[in-house]
Amino acid sequence: MFVLIPTQQKGVFVTLFFAIFTTVTGVGIVVPLLPVYASDLGATGVYVGMIFASFSISRILLLPLFGRLSDQKGRKPFIVAGLAAYTLISIAFVFSESIETLIILRFIQGAASAMIMPMIQAYVGEITPTGSEGYAMGLFNLSMFLSLSLGPLMGGGIKDLWSLDAAFICMGLLSAIGLLLCISFLPATSEEKVKNRQNVIIPWSNFLKDKEIISIFMFRYAYTACIGVIWCFLPVFADTEFSLSSSLIGVLVMLGVFVSGLLQLPMGYVADRANKNMMIVLGGILSTIGMILPYWATSFYDLVIAVSIFGVGGGISMPAIMAYAVIKGDEKKAMGSVMSIMTIAHSLGMLTGSMAAGLAMDYLSLRLSFPCGTIIMAIETLVFWAVMGKKSFLNKSLLQK
Repeated sequence: MFVLIPTQQKGVFVTLFFAIFTTVTGVGIVVPLLPVYASDLGATGVYVGMIFASFSISRILLLPLFGRLSDQKGRKPFIVAGLAAYTLISIAFVFSESIETLIILRFIQGAASAMIMPMIQAYVGEITPTGSEGYAMGLFNLSMFLSLSLGPLMGGGIKDLWSLDAAFICMGLLSAIGLLLCISFLPATSEEKVKNRQNVIIPWSNFLKDKEIISIFMFRYAYTACIGVIWCFLPVFADTEFSLSSSLIGVLVMLGVFVSGLLQLPMGYVADRANKNMMIVLGGILSTIGMILPYWATSFYDLVIAVSIFGVGGGISMPAIMAYAVIKGDEKKAMGSVMSIMTIAHSLGMLTGSMAAGLAMDYLSLRLSFPCGTIIMAIETLVFWAVMGKKSFLNKSLLQK
């Protein structure tokens, strides 16, 4: 599985792979539980959205700072600090008893996350050989998506068998395992392959004027906005409309990311050899279809079909998007900054997607939360196609530089 990773870097890649697997599994455990828990505390749709949005807000504020600093100082200090904070905040969830406390804890957790995911992605990008960007990021995404699919399934089961507090404790323990892995096995900061050690500050305008970076930023934003809708409101929808158990709700939340995870590695391999733009547009079309289907759902199995189609869309498009990000990060010698930009897109998507769906739930109906994601995804797929230009979709070698 790690065959295309350079031999001297396989130990680092395996450490990052399993560190992110354990950490994200822990986070995924509570994903299907927080909306229902908040609803039980009396939260309206807007407050449910705020619980998820607060996480994104803190990440958006801090990602530019952490990304630039990691390009100059190294990745390991940020990864270790973020995982330590994640562990402590996870345990603090056990003592939360109000909606306001949940919002505050998620805000702090978002700040910790800003030091983890983009730095690990940047680390992976810098040890990836040229021409294998799609495969390497697909392999890394496999860890993330499979852990996100396993987490919700575990979370529903843990709550049904024990309690919500037990789920929070498991999240903390798994974050601690990721922390210990990185402390023990990542090389010293001085041994990292950071390509910008001369404190050269690349102006943000350099990134903002890059058509390719803006295009993948917007697509990542739209796709994550749809995830925000699903994670926030599919659990509530399944609970109130179909009276599903916590375990079945966990299966629904798990299924989309599980299907996407299974496709990450083969689609990453394809992305290194095929037209990335075509993969992105095809994935966007399928994701758009997957988002509209819950509106017409009449059974659990209808929801299964919807989230599966959405997962296939992400499985096709995301390896190409992240391979593109690695290429741009290497080109600009600012991998941390580029990965931070991509994570900002993720955070903005979670923020606006969850809030838009919350407003739709409060002022229209719960079912109309899902077409919000449909509209965002459809518009951005069209924008990506228009911005990148028709000719680029016929050029197989484009983005292979």
